[in-house]
Amino acid sequence: MTAERVNPPDLSPPAGFSHAVVTTGSRVVFLAGQTALDGDGKVVGGTLPEQFTRALTNLLTALRAAGGAPADLARVTVYATDVAAYREHARQLGRIWRDVAGRDYPAMAVVEVVRLWDEEAMVELDGFAVLP
Repeated sequence: MTAERVNPPDLSPPAGFSHAVVTTGSRVVFLAGQTALDGDGKVVGGTLPEQFTRALTNLLTALRAAGGAPADLARVTVYATDVAAYREHARQLGRIWRDVAGRDYPAMAVVEVVRLWDEEAMVELDGFAVLP
């Protein structure tokens, strides 16, 4: 798979995402929404950064099980129950992303939602990846 991150100079400089990702490959992996569920189906983590770490780890676990790697992510959507809190923790969440997934950022969006399926969850991530 090849992925070209496109960040036009006419747009504001991206921080922690790419404006566009052009991929070539032969398989697309659609990743279901992942929250901070542990192996027993319980939401873990009492803070947004803790839940974000677990949700991202869960997303990457599903991706790796499908044969992919973080650099294969083309698109990720973050659903947050409190965008103001997400913005407040943005630098820390960016460090978590880099530590867990690296610096190959997909195209991303953050969307505020009233609640998530797992009612204790503060954040959920879904997306898709393109594999060779």
